[in-house]
Amino acid sequence: MTKADIVELIAEKTGFTAKDVKVVVEEFLDEIKDCLREDSHLEIRGFGTFKVKNHKARKARNPKTNEEVFVPSKKKAFFKVSRELNNALN
Repeated sequence: MTKADIVELIAEKTGFTAKDVKVVVEEFLDEIKDCLREDSHLEIRGFGTFKVKNHKARKARNPKTNEEVFVPSKKKAFFKVSRELNNALN
């Protein structure tokens, strides 16, 4: 399912125009991105939590050449499903 599919489904269910729904969906996603950029977490009760995880710098090895390589630290977005949603899926 794509963002366009989500917009279309919401527009059909609510009676709002697809243009209006698209604006709301894009603003919602932008707010999630902004929250993650600020290293905050965003919790949507009954759905899940968006977080940023910090990965430490480390040494790795190139399997082809067996050369040791330095991997710098970095941040990654992470989503944890809520217990309610997880129970609904199972």
